[in-house]
Amino acid sequence: MRCGRAVLNRVLPTLLVCGLALVAAAGPASATRGPTSGVGPDGTSLMHGDLFSTDSTPHRGPGRTARLAASSVPGGACAATFVGRDGLPVSLCTDYVGPGGVAVPTVTLFDPNSASVTARLPLTKGGLLGGVYGYLDDRDRVVVADGSGAILRVAHRRTGVGWQLYVAERTVVRQYLSPGNAVTGLAPDWQGRVWFATTHGTVGTVTYRGPQRIIRAMKLPAGEDLGNGLTIRPSGASILTTHALYEMKAAADGVPRVVWRRAYDRGPARKPGQLTWGSGTTPTYFGAGGDRWVAIVDNAARRPHLLVYRSDDGSSVCRMPAFATSGQGTENSPMARGDSLVIGSTYGYQYPPMAVTGRSIPADAGFQGGSTRIDVTENGCRRVWENGDRIATLPKLSRADGLIHALGYGPYVRGRPQQLGPVYYIATDFATGARVTTLRVGDAPLDEPMELTGTIASGGTLWQATVGRMLKITP
Repeated sequence: MRCGRAVLNRVLPTLLVCGLALVAAAGPASATRGPTSGVGPDGTSLMHGDLFSTDSTPHRGPGRTARLAASSVPGGACAATFVGRDGLPVSLCTDYVGPGGVAVPTVTLFDPNSASVTARLPLTKGGLLGGVYGYLDDRDRVVVADGSGAILRVAHRRTGVGWQLYVAERTVVRQYLSPGNAVTGLAPDWQGRVWFATTHGTVGTVTYRGPQRIIRAMKLPAGEDLGNGLTIRPSGASILTTHALYEMKAAADGVPRVVWRRAYDRGPARKPGQLTWGSGTTPTYFGAGGDRWVAIVDNAARRPHLLVYRSDDGSSVCRMPAFATSGQGTENSPMARGDSLVIGSTYGYQYPPMAVTGRSIPADAGFQGGSTRIDVTENGCRRVWENGDRIATLPKLSRADGLIHALGYGPYVRGRPQQLGPVYYIATDFATGARVTTLRVGDAPLDEPMELTGTIASGGTLWQATVGRMLKITP
């Protein structure tokens, strides 16, 4: 047990001026033609499923007939996996050991049949979240920020000796990155821009005009940091800092501007099972039109609250305890389907010590788990169900089969180490919260899920990384 935890603690942490304008040419690796405005296939191109961050997919998952069809050892932990129109899975991973013994972020391509690694491309080492919140564009290229202060588009092609990954485009934004400030969020919008956000509160856009890159940025109030992704809707973006939720729009000149701001209860400190002090949730747009409302969960000391606002004006729709019987905290974004939200608890989840920021109150807690569904109307919110699922990945809600798909653990036993024992594929009924499938797919510490993000491809295959392997789980 101690050996397993020590290994995890060593390798996993490595996973882990307003209105200023600049016209920047693409770097030497750039294509002559600017990127198109779109994102890749629905459900398989973004960490949170879509630009509204609903953590949902149009594809059926493995479900009741699930089996572990294949696996591989990619040589690192893969924080997010995408599948393009060509059906090839590609992940943002961090090597356990890179050149010179330093772990580096690596784009990794997998064989869709055997799950074996077919190509790898190491990137410049940088911050944790720059490699997590990438996405797949509509040309099956991975868009990700690296440690050099550049936004890359990584493409793949077949050569005479096999598959190759290469940097097709490079846009430099390091002018906005002070020391210790890294890109934490990337997302395209409906107008063809790419939004980016940094650790220490810079929010910017990149507009593509042929070979030129027009970069505009603004700075949020000092002390407000970002540790979550960007959520985009046709008229703007939702951005959550360690202090407040913002609705923003890009002005005609591309500069992001604040539409409204709502502070939230960030509590006295970080909670066990969260990475930073403040809310751990990427904002979720949902409701009529897909973006009528926006939801987050705060970090109130005893009981965190679900907060739902009207997206256009920031007026409150409801405020209620996020959990009743589950652990009282979460690092994961709410899933959404129609007017309903599903929130999973991560309270007590044991992240590696070097992956978290600041002290925790209390210092530690058992990972009790639990998930809950809350339905929303213009008159308020009500809890529909709550279960004891101990989910240990970012779950995906299938709009096709009505199931929530994830990896997790068995029932909570006080005193039992989290990183030792069976790991299961779990499917839960969205309508009732009842478990419909429990399939053992591995054992921790090798298959510790570590809240990594998988994706469900067409055909029902769940591609899900653990600390040690890439799993292909099929119907």
